Amino acid sequence: MRRWIDEWHPDDEAFWAATGARVARRNLLWSMVAEHIGFCVWVLWTIVVLHLDEAGIALSVSELFLLTLVPNLVGSLLRIPYTFAVPRFGGRAWTVVSASLLLVPTLLLALVVPSGWLSSQTDGVQLWVLVLCAAAAGVGGGNFSSSMANISFFYPERKKGFALGLNAAGGNLGVAVAQLVVPVAIAVDLAYAGWMWVPLIVLAMAGAWRFMDSLTEAKADKSSYVRALANGQTWVLSFLYVGTFGSFIGFSFALPLVIKTTFPEIQASVGFLGALLGSVFRPAGGWLADRFGGARVTMTVFGGMALGTTAAMVGVRDHHFGLFFASFMVVFAMSGIGNGSTYKMIPSIFATVGRREAMTTGSEPSATAVEYKRRAAAVIGIAGAIGAFGGVLIQVVLRQASLGAAGDPEWSVPAFQVFLGSYAAFAAVTWAVYLRRASAYAPAKLLAPA
Repeated sequence: MRRWIDEWHPDDEAFWAATGARVARRNLLWSMVAEHIGFCVWVLWTIVVLHLDEAGIALSVSELFLLTLVPNLVGSLLRIPYTFAVPRFGGRAWTVVSASLLLVPTLLLALVVPSGWLSSQTDGVQLWVLVLCAAAAGVGGGNFSSSMANISFFYPERKKGFALGLNAAGGNLGVAVAQLVVPVAIAVDLAYAGWMWVPLIVLAMAGAWRFMDSLTEAKADKSSYVRALANGQTWVLSFLYVGTFGSFIGFSFALPLVIKTTFPEIQASVGFLGALLGSVFRPAGGWLADRFGGARVTMTVFGGMALGTTAAMVGVRDHHFGLFFASFMVVFAMSGIGNGSTYKMIPSIFATVGRREAMTTGSEPSATAVEYKRRAAAVIGIAGAIGAFGGVLIQVVLRQASLGAAGDPEWSVPAFQVFLGSYAAFAAVTWAVYLRRASAYAPAKLLAPA
């Protein structure tokens, strides 16, 4: 049975054609399956909160936002230790463990939330029991960092953009799938929103154990992470990912509730289309970055997100759902493209810096390349964690805007104004660091397509 692979040379075309591509595709497939279910579990509460009143639990809008904020926050925090798990335990073993942890929130949702005991408790008890159950769903958000860091080792530089985009899209698509199918399950019984995932989680565990591999090359010592944290590019790229992935996951968590409170005549479950678009467009972001350079694509993305946000504000003020919804679909599509393009920038930048260091210092090129792959994998995990905090910030801003705004259909407009200013800041940083002609990371010097 497969355990560890000691020799792995994906940039060697003969090796890649003979065995590398086949092994990489198999690991990518099961990584996508496990990550997909993780995202499904992570966003369960975006639908559950819309149906709590049917279970006899009445909460304010700000309390409902708290229940969608908590799993986002926990998932973001868990991405940090999950990043270190692949080097410590191996991609195969950790995929099995991380998948098994998904049983905790699904069983809590199935057994605790629909119970008559909870609906009979005081408001304070109800809220904090629900908060704990929702927080457990955060384990689904941690999977992303470990999965992306692991898959980054399997693919050659020329294929990383598309492979990482596809892996992430498989996970991101879980948001749309959950928001589409969970309402159907809840229509039968709220407990089914938890039970329905249990056999799929077991399938993911078995598939990862049977078909995935661990790469010795992926074993990173602490110095790789320390050096990655000390590199300024780690923080710039993480900041940009706050704008792209933070928007995707934050709005995925928040949009159904925003629709319910702003356009009560509309079925809030249509919000799944936004997550679907963001997921589908993520591989396109990687492909466009491979072709035109990640910075150019990312800069365009932030411009599109700013335009979409502006139009969404007009839709709210005019109570025009069509304009509001179409504008948000633009924001989601742009966030998906930006997720792919930003992640493509990470291995490109660190691979090029590694080659330059080898030429400058005379160090052995292959050893330097492995070291910088490890740093890039660390940055992928770090950026994934920090970027997910962007989703938390979106929900914090929306929750704050909802306080004291009961009955006001335009309560979300101040929040959208904050988001618009943020996209302008993200665009400015992208230009200053990566597109200015004088920058050391300008396209002609660093980000030219492979």
